[in-house]
Amino acid sequence: MEVLNKRFSIAPMMDWSDRHCRYFWRLLTRQALLYTEMVTTGALIHGDRDRFLHVHAAEHPVALQLGGSDPADLARCSVWAQEWGYEEVNINCGCPSDRVQSGRFGACLMAEPALVADCVKAMRDSCALPITVKHRIGIDDMESYEQLAEFVETVAAAGCSTFIVHARKAWLKGLSPKENREIPPLNYPWVYQLKRDYPQLDIIINGGITTLKHCEAHLQQVDGVMLGRAAYRNPWLLAEVDSLLFNRENPADSRIAVLQQLLPYTEAQLRDGAQLNHITRHILGLCQGIPGARQFRRYLSENAHKSGAGTEVLEQAIALLANTTA
Repeated sequence: MEVLNKRFSIAPMMDWSDRHCRYFWRLLTRQALLYTEMVTTGALIHGDRDRFLHVHAAEHPVALQLGGSDPADLARCSVWAQEWGYEEVNINCGCPSDRVQSGRFGACLMAEPALVADCVKAMRDSCALPITVKHRIGIDDMESYEQLAEFVETVAAAGCSTFIVHARKAWLKGLSPKENREIPPLNYPWVYQLKRDYPQLDIIINGGITTLKHCEAHLQQVDGVMLGRAAYRNPWLLAEVDSLLFNRENPADSRIAVLQQLLPYTEAQLRDGAQLNHITRHILGLCQGIPGARQFRRYLSENAHKSGAGTEVLEQAIALLANTTA
């Protein structure tokens, strides 16, 4: 199936889609758009900006996801995103956690479409990057498709042309963030309807997508798909993205080849002060379902966190895998 004009992306995931993880994913797919973890405007304005914004050259294309609701702060951070070389800035209007709500951003912003529109306009005025919005199909008492459409229409009028829609409602009270990813029912037809009603917009679908076959089906209805936890837990599925969805050669020949390509990066990061387990924790699912996977995971889990652990630990894990699968 050739979908060259479509978009495939991997979701921003707190504690997961950090720079080490993104580098690893890029060894599996060159066509996917990668997203950072959500970074709050306050962290960039008052914290270690270089730490939050640093991107390895091999990671591109990468989008920066911001959490915030002050138009001036978001505009300021968008300028930095452009200076640091990001390809897109995304506003988080989908996270339902209490911490996010107390900061007046995330899913609660769906109740304030005019404010989101003000944020988009300020960001567009400050930089040349595309400004996109990731949101739910509703929150709490938002029960109708018309309310979802009103949100999209209001924000689109401010200059946002790409909407990444998690096809579930978010309950701001009574459900944890994890429960909000699983309990509210998926409603893909509403996302499809958005594309029919607003054909000029790019509508990207997210939520409950676990295979590339699912992606192919959704791409018959919308402009793009975004995978989240399925890509993290079973990253090898990304190895077919480039050929199946974009008619391009896959960069990854085998799992072992990917791991060997990760070695020089790991060595360089360790020299710069990184800890081995901060890198290897992202690769534990790579060998899921093949002989040697359990030994591979166990060896890394037992040894990568030790003080002074170096690339020899990863090399030994690769050797264990190679001996089992040979």
